[in-house]
Amino acid sequence: LTAVILGLILAAWLAAAAWAVWTGLSMKNKAQATMRQSGRLGRLLETSPALPLLVRSDGKLEASQRLMHWLGIDHLPAHISELSAPDAGMSREDLEALSQDVNLAQKSGKSFVRAIKVAGSDKALLVKGGLADQKIAPNGSALLWIFDATDSEGQIETLRIENETARAAFDALSALIESAPVPMWHRDKEYKLTLVNSAYVSAVDARDGAEVVAEGIELIETIDGISPTDAAAEAMQRGEPHERVVATTVGGQRRMTHVVDVPLGTSGIAGYAIDIQELEDARKEQLRFSESQRDMLDKISAGVVQFDADKSLKFCNLPFQRIFSMRQQWISERPEFPRVLDRMREMNRIPEVRDFPEWREERTHWFQSKDSIEENWLLADGTHLRVLANPTPDRGLLVIFEDRTEQAQLASARDILLRVRTATFDNLFESIAVFAADGKLNIWNHQFANNWQLEEEDLAKHPRVDSLMQKMAGQLRQPARISEVREMVRTATSDRVQQIGRIAFEDGRKFQFAAIPLPDGNALFTMLDISDSNKIEQALRERNEALVEADSIKASFLANMSYEFRTPLTSIGGFAELLDNDVAGPLTDQGHEYARAILQSVKRLGMQIDNVLDLSQSEAGALPIAKEKVNLNKLVEQATGQFTDEFNAMNIEVELQLDETLGSALADKKRLGQALSQIIDNAVRYTGENGRILINGSGNVKQAVIHISDDGPGMTAGQQSKAFDSFARSRKQKTEDNPGGLGLPLARQLVLAHGGDLTLTSEPDQGTLVSIYLPRQ
Repeated sequence: LTAVILGLILAAWLAAAAWAVWTGLSMKNKAQATMRQSGRLGRLLETSPALPLLVRSDGKLEASQRLMHWLGIDHLPAHISELSAPDAGMSREDLEALSQDVNLAQKSGKSFVRAIKVAGSDKALLVKGGLADQKIAPNGSALLWIFDATDSEGQIETLRIENETARAAFDALSALIESAPVPMWHRDKEYKLTLVNSAYVSAVDARDGAEVVAEGIELIETIDGISPTDAAAEAMQRGEPHERVVATTVGGQRRMTHVVDVPLGTSGIAGYAIDIQELEDARKEQLRFSESQRDMLDKISAGVVQFDADKSLKFCNLPFQRIFSMRQQWISERPEFPRVLDRMREMNRIPEVRDFPEWREERTHWFQSKDSIEENWLLADGTHLRVLANPTPDRGLLVIFEDRTEQAQLASARDILLRVRTATFDNLFESIAVFAADGKLNIWNHQFANNWQLEEEDLAKHPRVDSLMQKMAGQLRQPARISEVREMVRTATSDRVQQIGRIAFEDGRKFQFAAIPLPDGNALFTMLDISDSNKIEQALRERNEALVEADSIKASFLANMSYEFRTPLTSIGGFAELLDNDVAGPLTDQGHEYARAILQSVKRLGMQIDNVLDLSQSEAGALPIAKEKVNLNKLVEQATGQFTDEFNAMNIEVELQLDETLGSALADKKRLGQALSQIIDNAVRYTGENGRILINGSGNVKQAVIHISDDGPGMTAGQQSKAFDSFARSRKQKTEDNPGGLGLPLARQLVLAHGGDLTLTSEPDQGTLVSIYLPRQ
């Protein structure tokens, strides 16, 4: 039993020892595990972005050395108040604020967060504190977790600056939008107005923006079924700005506006409207100006063509189409500049060139030229074109084609005329010189230099008239008279008065000279040798004196002859009348017929003698005319009645057609009746038997007209001219060459003496018409 008990005791002791050993081993393992866990926790705290700081109720501190390094302190201070230093730790302001937060947390358990700065460095710390857990630190300790917020603070500061900048920009943008002169607005995702500026409010005549937004007042009307919200929805759907030009009412006026809706993604839609009414007016004005300019260009003679920057034809006028034979259908295709040159070549309207591609390329470079280019084109048909190419500011080209053919022809004709003038001057027998307004000699011919014996070298210096006249004076018979020539040249240039005169040379030659003002202000000096004509003039003068003397003798002879003829003629007529009256005894019938024939011949011969005297007096201007009021109707009837016997004897039919408008005129009744008698007598003698004579009289307030016509054989043109010939050629009786005898010349002289006129109209075998025109006064 003892052994059993002892065994049991040993067994129990062994069990207890085994349990103790096992327990110790287990506790050791737990201790080691706890140490390892504590080490890991401590390492986590050391490497943690937040470090703890325990502040006991008495102000004492518990913290790691790493935290002290953050604060720039070499050792852990005993009290919280020692966390501030001049170049380390916290600033005094931050420490005081932190101390207040800690006291408040210890007393009330309120948590806090505070940002502090480390003195002497750029490090920033963020402190989050509160009442510590009782298991960690009893009796009202405060546990502070301190974070290194240096990077976060920089980012926060950057964000703050950016925020302030963005806010300032937003404020500036808002102020800009508000003060913008164009209406602007914003719509939300439902396309409702949320914001408008002052210009929008003024445009729709609203009180303020709130009223516009609240009532949804739209600036743009619904046009062609498209409302403003539809346009905003289209812009949002397309994801790009939507632009359109519409007419809208702005400030009570109808204006053209350019409306733009801009999508802003999730922020909605922004829009603005720009007033382009003035721009539209300017465009219309520019269009009208362009149309008027084109109309004007179509009316000028020069061809004008304009090309755009892409070298395509923009405009050409009608003269250009006519010069280059281009059709409107081809021009409407807007061909490029090289193609236009090709078409010109096809129509043979460019100059002949050896290398056309190179020539065309050179003209294409006109578009890049900085200056205007001018060329002259001579075409195959002789057309001269002046080409002016002017690059335009829009990098286009304006080309003008001026047809200078007529000018070139005129210039050539002018050169020919100048050469002809020079040749004409040099080959004239007349001396010619032209003096300018300042007295200089401009032009002269060889005859001028030869007559005055002047050297061509001296004349080529264009001397003045004073010095030239001094050299010319030695050629005159009276040298002092050269001053007259000089004065005439001066008068022609300054006073514009033509002067003529004569001068005699020392060698006996005589010249007639003239100073004539020219339209260009110059004076033409001409000098003609009249030596031979002067001799002929002298001979003619002597001959004229002889003729005048002979005419006087002739007039005296005619007067004496008329007197000598009339005396025996009167005796013959008297004796024949006595014989016809049977004074000398009775005569047979044949004797009476002979007596009457003698009387008729005496009468006619006496009339012819009177005609000779009257015609000679008329040609000499000595025929007396005594005017009085004469009834022309009665005068014509009396003159016609004198030829009754002749009319009856020759069976001539006479018809009088005297109108009341013939009336009366101031005339010499005897002389005018004599003129009518001569014309009627001429008609009777040339009409012949069984003829017809028509006498017509009419008139108006200014003149009386008497027509005497017959159906005789008429006269040729040569006979008519001789019918009015002078007395010297009309003294003979009627002949084939002078059918009028003395009657018509005398009648014409008598009518002219009354201030009237007498005309003769006749054709062979058509009769003769004599017309008398007498003035009323």
